[in-house]
Amino acid sequence: MPTTEKKYDWLLKNFDSLEKSLNGESKSPIHAMRKHALARFVELGFPTAHNEEWRFTNITPIRNTQFHPTLHFADEGITKSRVEPLFVTDAKSIRLVFINGHFAKNLSNTPPSIKQMKIGSLASALQSGDPTANQYLARYASVETSAFVALNTAFMQDGAFVQIEDGIALDDPIECLYLTASSGRPLISNPRNLFVVGKNSRATIVESYVALDENACLDNVVSEIIVGENSVVEHDKLEMEGENTYHVGTIQIHQMAGSNYTNNVISLGGKIVRNNITVVLADQNAESTLNGLSLGTGDQLIDSHTTIDHTMPNCTSHELYKSILDGRAKGVFNGKIFVRQDAQKTDAKQTNKTLLLSDDATINTKPQLEIFADDVKCTHGATVGQLDEEQVFYLRSRGISERSARDILTFAFASDVVERVHSDSLRERLRQFIQHRLEEGRNTRI
Repeated sequence: MPTTEKKYDWLLKNFDSLEKSLNGESKSPIHAMRKHALARFVELGFPTAHNEEWRFTNITPIRNTQFHPTLHFADEGITKSRVEPLFVTDAKSIRLVFINGHFAKNLSNTPPSIKQMKIGSLASALQSGDPTANQYLARYASVETSAFVALNTAFMQDGAFVQIEDGIALDDPIECLYLTASSGRPLISNPRNLFVVGKNSRATIVESYVALDENACLDNVVSEIIVGENSVVEHDKLEMEGENTYHVGTIQIHQMAGSNYTNNVISLGGKIVRNNITVVLADQNAESTLNGLSLGTGDQLIDSHTTIDHTMPNCTSHELYKSILDGRAKGVFNGKIFVRQDAQKTDAKQTNKTLLLSDDATINTKPQLEIFADDVKCTHGATVGQLDEEQVFYLRSRGISERSARDILTFAFASDVVERVHSDSLRERLRQFIQHRLEEGRNTRI
C-alpha cells in the first residue's frame, strides 16, 4: 500500500464501513462519485503551508487528528426545547435541522408539499431519484483541486436540498441549522447542501452552525447554489461553534443572466475556521455582493478566501470583508477577482478592513485583481489599524467611560456588515451575538 494510503488508513476503513451500510446503493452513480472523490482526496491529502492557498493557515491539528465520520442518523438525545433557542430567524421561517450532518425531521419545520418547491433532505431527494438533485449535485464544487471538497464528496450522505421553481417569491427565510454533538471521540461531519432557485424567483437562505459540546470535531461543509435568470437570493451563513471545533466551508455559486446574489458570512466561533467562497457570474447583467465579518479572540484562526469570476459582460460585484481580532487571534483574507477577456463593462469593487484590539493579534490580507478585458472599472484595497484614539477621546469628553467608548467604536465597525443583512430577526440576533462576543473579549483582556 502506498505511503499516502497508509497515512489515511483510518479514513479508508471508515469508507469501507460506509460502503457496507449502503446495500444496493453501493452500485449507484452517486457512490461511484464517492469512490472517485476518496481516491482524489488520498492523492491530494490535507493541504500544508507549502500550498500557496494555505500558506497562512496552519491546519496541522486537523491533519494530525483521526476523525470519525457519522455514518448514520442519531438524535443524540436532542429535543425541540433544546433546539428552539438556537434558531436565528423567527418562528415563521421554514426550519431544517441537521445533527452531525443528518436531517432531523422531528426537529424541523418544513412546509406541506407544494408543487413549486422541494425543501428537505438531500438524502431523501437522492433516494427518490430527484432529477434536479441528480443534475446539479457536484456539478460546480470540484473534487479535483480541493481536498476538503473531495473529502466531503467521499462521505456525503445528507444535507439540505432546496429547489424553488420559476416565479416563486418566498417572504420568510429558509433556515438550515447544523448541530454537532460528539460522543467523545473526534467527529467529522460532512453536510452537503444543494440550493437551486429557478427564474424570476426570490429566496433567503440562512445556514447556522452550532456545537453542542466542547469535544473536538471537524465540520466540513459544501454548499452548491444555482441562481436562475432574474432571481434574487440572499444567503446568510453564521458560524458560532465551540473553541475545539474546526470548520471548513466551501460555497460554490453559479449565477445566470440578470440574477442578484448576496452572501453574508459571520464567523464568531471555532478554533480554526476557513471559508472558501467562489461566485461565477456566468451570464450578462448579473450582480453579486459578498460581505463578511469575523470576530477572533484567544488563539482562534479565521480565514476567508473568496473568488469572484466575471466571465460575461455587464456584470457587477461588490465585496466588503471586515475582521475584529483580539488576544492572539489570527486572521487571513484572500480575495480574488477575475475579469475574463469577454467580460467587458465589468464593475467590481473589493474592500478588506481589519481592526486589531491587541498587539498580539495578526492579519494576513491579500486582495487580488486579474483583469483580461480593457473596458472595466475595478478597485480593491485593504486597511489594518486600531481604534482611533481621537474618537475615543471625543466620546470620553461626552461623559462616556473609556471602556464603553471602545465598545461603541468596535461595535460600530462591525455594524457596517451586520446592517447589510436584510432579515430583521436575523440582524437583531447578530447584534446580540456580536455584543456578547465583544464583551467576552473585553473581559478576557481585563
